Amino acid sequence: MVRKTTTRRGNLTPSARMPEIQKVPSGIRGLDELTGGGLPAGRPTLVCGGPGCGKTLLAMTFLVKGARDYREPGVFVSFDERIVDLAANVSSLGFDLVELQEQKLIAMDHVVLDRQAFQETGEYDLEGLFVRLGHAINRVEAKRVVLDSIDSLFAGIPNAAVVRSELVRLFNWLKERGLSTIVTAERGETGLTRHGVEEYVSDCVIVLDHRVIEQLSTRRLRVVKYRGSAHGTNEYPFLIGRRGITVFPVTSLGLAQIASAERVSTGMADLDKMLEGKGFYKGSSVLLGGGAGTGKTSIAAHFVEAACRRGERCVFFSFEESPSQPTRNMRSLGIDLQPWIESGLLRCHSTRPSLHGLEPHLASMLEEIDDYRPHVTVVDPLSALLASGTQHQTQGMLLRLIDHLKTNGVTALFTTLQTEDDLTHLSISSIMDTWIRVLNEDVDDDVVRQLHVVKSRGMAHSTKRRVMEITEHGVRLKDEAPKSLRSQ
Repeated sequence: MVRKTTTRRGNLTPSARMPEIQKVPSGIRGLDELTGGGLPAGRPTLVCGGPGCGKTLLAMTFLVKGARDYREPGVFVSFDERIVDLAANVSSLGFDLVELQEQKLIAMDHVVLDRQAFQETGEYDLEGLFVRLGHAINRVEAKRVVLDSIDSLFAGIPNAAVVRSELVRLFNWLKERGLSTIVTAERGETGLTRHGVEEYVSDCVIVLDHRVIEQLSTRRLRVVKYRGSAHGTNEYPFLIGRRGITVFPVTSLGLAQIASAERVSTGMADLDKMLEGKGFYKGSSVLLGGGAGTGKTSIAAHFVEAACRRGERCVFFSFEESPSQPTRNMRSLGIDLQPWIESGLLRCHSTRPSLHGLEPHLASMLEEIDDYRPHVTVVDPLSALLASGTQHQTQGMLLRLIDHLKTNGVTALFTTLQTEDDLTHLSISSIMDTWIRVLNEDVDDDVVRQLHVVKSRGMAHSTKRRVMEITEHGVRLKDEAPKSLRSQ
């Protein structure tokens, strides 16, 4: 499958204009978006990086998705790993290399390089590789090729001029046959690659990085160059998950979301009354802040249950409790979430904030949202993510998450731990459509819970504090809080 991408032509005359750059979809979610349609068709792409950053998996995904989804057979030539080991490694991603080989959609070859033989025969020559590669290409009528890894092919060759000459010869051989190729390479100590020439003769260069900051790891991808095509130049987080590699080009936020006039219930009739009797706007973002034990999760459970009763899909992300804890706890309020989980309308995901860095957290959440397409999402609590990064980093991650949810029309409720002295410690209340605060007040050796709608854009709403009670029949709002409390 080949896509055409229009290039900028400037003031060239029609006869002097260059042809449009053709691209092939990589099959990797997000990568085609930031490259404007995929990798260059019939040209070599270099994928480089350190050990464990995902080079082979990215290349294999390009090959398998091309054969399986776009009917473009491919050839994978390994200079390091045995084919049986590669097949076992990628089976966890749902890639059945044995079946694809039986269907003649993929040809696999492990080339064992004997350096002693090179020394005995004299000059370095790739003719043997061309014959072997050509045979594999003809056998499956390949359109895509992967060479993993190019370092092993040229290991022990000290002459940089020879390496460059043979690389150009190899790439030209692939170009002449119109093969869309990925070549992987290890990152060098001072340059992108060990030999320092691969990046110059490649038409597209992608750098993968696996960094660890304060004991938290994050994988990132950057398109260093792409001849003849515009492309995203930032670093983008990517996730190696159960469905393969997913790239999230979310560092450029837009403000083109469509604001819906439709309303959805909060799940609490008393709270709906405070919001014109109709609840939140569909696709809006709601911040529910308060101290520990103020009932934030209980209010969120009402919201989730109401959505499930409407037949809407919901995702509940928890960073402090296992999936079974909120389910058990909410039964004391008369809310049973288990039937909605069993029906498939509600998915609960629990992760310790310290398990990953912020970008892997964001990547896994966006992957779940994109796969499940929920109508409603709850994140409980946002403040727990501060354990995975600095305040500034957490703010940036949350801005991207909120932007993604708004873009997809998902009604989102975020709980966060807030105190009287630190009401907006994440500095995100200003971008929320609705902000609700809950708090506890000590009165005569008793605790009085209160709820206060700080703001709700686009609708009339009550700003008075209401006494809140958590009962066996759910959360209830009573009369206005006494003036003695409201003045505190």
